[in-house]
Amino acid sequence: MGPRQEAPAHRRGDGGAALSFTDFIAIDWSGQAVERPKGLAVARAVRGTAAPELVERNWSRQDIADWLAELADSGTRALIGLDLSPAFPMADEGSYFPGWEFSPPDGPALWKLVEELSADDPHLAATSFVNHPQARRHFRQREDCGDLFPPGRGRFRVCEHGQEAMRLSPYSCFNLIGASQVGKSSLTGMRVLYRLRGKLPLWPFDPLPEAGPVLVEIYTALAARSAGMRKGISKIRDAATLDVMLAAFGSEPHAPLARYDDHATDAMLSAAWLRAVADDRALWTPEGLTPELAHTEGWTFGVR
Repeated sequence: MGPRQEAPAHRRGDGGAALSFTDFIAIDWSGQAVERPKGLAVARAVRGTAAPELVERNWSRQDIADWLAELADSGTRALIGLDLSPAFPMADEGSYFPGWEFSPPDGPALWKLVEELSADDPHLAATSFVNHPQARRHFRQREDCGDLFPPGRGRFRVCEHGQEAMRLSPYSCFNLIGASQVGKSSLTGMRVLYRLRGKLPLWPFDPLPEAGPVLVEIYTALAARSAGMRKGISKIRDAATLDVMLAAFGSEPHAPLARYDDHATDAMLSAAWLRAVADDRALWTPEGLTPELAHTEGWTFGVR
């Protein structure tokens, strides 16, 4: 792993970089341990007001990694949101995995560890990692709650407390149970981030680049809430509702979809939201984001 790139500013924000994105891509992720998860969806918007479009493909996680690498090679000035957590909490305990000698010191080292322990898992899954004798102690899995998973909802990152302050409902990445759990998605995403390391920067682990694409962590419920969807309702399953939500971000009506599922509509609305807020420099310098958090826990784009 190469040396860290240090941001010139007090917080690892935009560092004065020109924003001027031309493309806005949102990826609804999936941790399902199969080659082509049904939950993977990719939507793309371009600068202007045209509605986002689904990038229709029977995606695998490796397909998405390859496609993102192509965007980097082409120099496309894209803001790319991944609906997953790129790291585990560290600020609360001083370690991702307290008591484990090999607990990584920062995000890139974490991605490397997940890759190494899951290298034999097909489809960029991470089953071997969560079953590792030391790692499993920290996770709540079905019929197997690790002895270091704390009582209650589990551990949270600083930015996830920020999500709660925005009246969102984050889940601990150490919780691997339930339809809303994000841990499996995050772990499989880390294997993709490992593959893209050095090719495609991830904010705030890397400073915002002056040119080319950049990855950010997104939370699709934040986009829905910003569009006016009330608390307790977070999914769009029809054309009319999607158009109302898109219009809140200045988007024209969308072309009809073959099917309206949570994954497609989450990706489309999030792409429109990214386009609407990308030039807000305050989102690149959130008050709670310290240099230490930028290296270790990361930050959800849009949490102030």
